[in-house]
Amino acid sequence: MVGVRFLVIIGNPRPGSRTAAAAHAAALAVAAAAGIDAAPDVLDLSELGPALLQDGPPPAVADALARVADADLLLVASPTYKATYTGLLKVFLDKIAAGALAGKPALPLLVVGAPRHALAVEVHLRPLLVELGATVPTPGLALPESSLDQPDSTLAEWAGQVAPAVRGALTAGAAR
Repeated sequence: MVGVRFLVIIGNPRPGSRTAAAAHAAALAVAAAAGIDAAPDVLDLSELGPALLQDGPPPAVADALARVADADLLLVASPTYKATYTGLLKVFLDKIAAGALAGKPALPLLVVGAPRHALAVEVHLRPLLVELGATVPTPGLALPESSLDQPDSTLAEWAGQVAPAVRGALTAGAAR
């Protein structure tokens, strides 16, 4: 798919996190499986930190929000903190108006430390994206922390499962 603007949003408060590496690898796997020719753009929220809490928004936050608005496809990733996504991700997504992502496909990904957190991607992150208007056409990925050293097979399997829905959602969005 030519010209797809694919944005990866990283909600880990630590720069250079394992979540960031896993999300980037997941985005590359999805892009390859769905036939998206452009490299994913990465928005690491750890770089915005306290600016997210300022009134305004400051230029860096305004730029980040514009990147979200301009994207055709989102992959939203976070580690699980207290059985859900991070506060950093929540603060950023709270700056997006309800419905503002209307029709935009989004893929939720949570890095989970324990099997009991696997449902958090569907129970917490998916509804937040839907509230913002995003289309979440696929199951989210609960990526076990234990697989972060060698996530390729898990990511390839997930990407293969979600690629048809991603292509369909992008085609439907282009038709609007």
